Amino acid sequence: MRMYDIIMKKRNGGELEDREIRFFIEGYTRGEIPDYQVSALMMAIYFRGMTERETQELTMAMAESGDRLDLSQIHGIKVDKHSTGGVGDKTSLALTPMVAACGVSVAKMSGRGLGHTGGTIDKLESFPGFTTELTRQRFTENVNRIGIAIMGQTADLAPADKKLYALRDVTATVDNMSLIASSIMSKKLAAGADAIVLDVKTGSGAFMKKQEDAEALAREMVRIGRNAGRKTTAVISDMDQPLGLSVGNALEVREAIETLMGKGPEDFEELCLVLGSQMLIAGEKAGSVQEAEKKLKEVIADGSALRKLAEFVEAQGGDSRAVYNPDMLPRAEIVRPVPAPESGYIGSIVCDEVGICSLILGGGRETKESEIDLSVGLTLCRKVGDYVRKGDPLVVVHGNAEKRVEEAAGRYLRACRITDAPPCPGPLIKAVFT
Repeated sequence: MRMYDIIMKKRNGGELEDREIRFFIEGYTRGEIPDYQVSALMMAIYFRGMTERETQELTMAMAESGDRLDLSQIHGIKVDKHSTGGVGDKTSLALTPMVAACGVSVAKMSGRGLGHTGGTIDKLESFPGFTTELTRQRFTENVNRIGIAIMGQTADLAPADKKLYALRDVTATVDNMSLIASSIMSKKLAAGADAIVLDVKTGSGAFMKKQEDAEALAREMVRIGRNAGRKTTAVISDMDQPLGLSVGNALEVREAIETLMGKGPEDFEELCLVLGSQMLIAGEKAGSVQEAEKKLKEVIADGSALRKLAEFVEAQGGDSRAVYNPDMLPRAEIVRPVPAPESGYIGSIVCDEVGICSLILGGGRETKESEIDLSVGLTLCRKVGDYVRKGDPLVVVHGNAEKRVEEAAGRYLRACRITDAPPCPGPLIKAVFT
């Protein structure tokens, strides 16, 4: 079998056989097939596409290219949640303790952020001493004991995907539905959960700008998961404006804590309830969305979800006192309200621009080697549809360098459009695919 023939076959619109897909994935992972040939194949796939069978086989080949996490020693049904990413997306911080408090085991692998803001691990490291560098034994023990553990992604998990993604990133072949779906799902399948709930973002702050593209990706990933024998559900959620009010690592942790105390922003709480309901149903702890939502609201009201977060933080080396006293979290030296330049309604907020504001302040990474400032970010005082008077605070910028604060404030003002008439914002939850 020759790589040349595989490239030509796909270039001419042919359908690759399972053994051909396995040949190039295994050969590329071992370093036997050069980048230039795989680049040519990725471009051929980009233009010619892949069938459902090809996409499934590509996913499984990548999932099986390295270690697969064995969660068989963990009691009950293990449910994982994945988000395609967005601005202010701190969902895992509040959602996982809520679900664990309801009796569903959450065994999750997460990564660091690259781009606008930090990833889940970066945000959790706002708790002094917190670590995700767990042995697999301790990971299993923590889930069995408290119902939740989050560890960093290992280099041996789906290594083919890491190599392919890095190559696609520099050859303009990222934006293909089959390649995106197989990349996400190969990692999820290798991570070993019994059920997967996907949060697929759409809007100006999401990778999928158009709702129809987000829905197509959701259907593809649900199909892959189901064909692999995993309970899989996808929720399409809005990312035309930041989720909640806080953008930035420690600020988002604080907002997650407030949400577990029943004091969080409405949109963030709504998303946690929707995703959490699907996780409880997948974990067989609820028979309907209504029953699941009731249970999730109860663990917030009685404080058990907040206590579960404290248990989780302490189990992974963090100072759990910060859960009850968020002032212990990193705080910026400069906290500056930015006044509205005119009166009117917030007509729109260019969401990805808000993410760039956080990046300017130091809250995200421009390269993998960049150091993140956990204390910086933005707190929105008004969301789309809200009325603001001239001179009232529009946003509060948190930073540690005057020049960066000024630049971020100016950029936010350009990203926020104020109108005379109130807009009609769409729903937060666009669709649910099961």
